[in-house]
Amino acid sequence: MSQADFFPSESTLLLTPTWYSDDARDEHTLPLTPGDYKVTPGARWIVTSLKDGTTVYDGIGPVEIRRGAR
Repeated sequence: MSQADFFPSESTLLLTPTWYSDDARDEHTLPLTPGDYKVTPGARWIVTSLKDGTTVYDGIGPVEIRRGAR
C-alpha cells in the first residue's frame, strides 16, 4: 500500500447525462483514481472498477471519468 491509498490528493468524478437536458450532467464522486475504472460504451454504458470488478454505473451515455478538485 502506498500513501496515496490513505491520503488521496484529489477525487475522481463520474459525469453522467441527465434525462431532462442535453447539456446538464450529473456528477458522482468516486473513491478511486480515474485509471482504476473501465468505461464500456454501448446501448447502456458500463463503468467498472478495475480493482474489484464492481459495476459503479450502468445506464445511458456517454459518460466521462475526470479528476476532480479535492
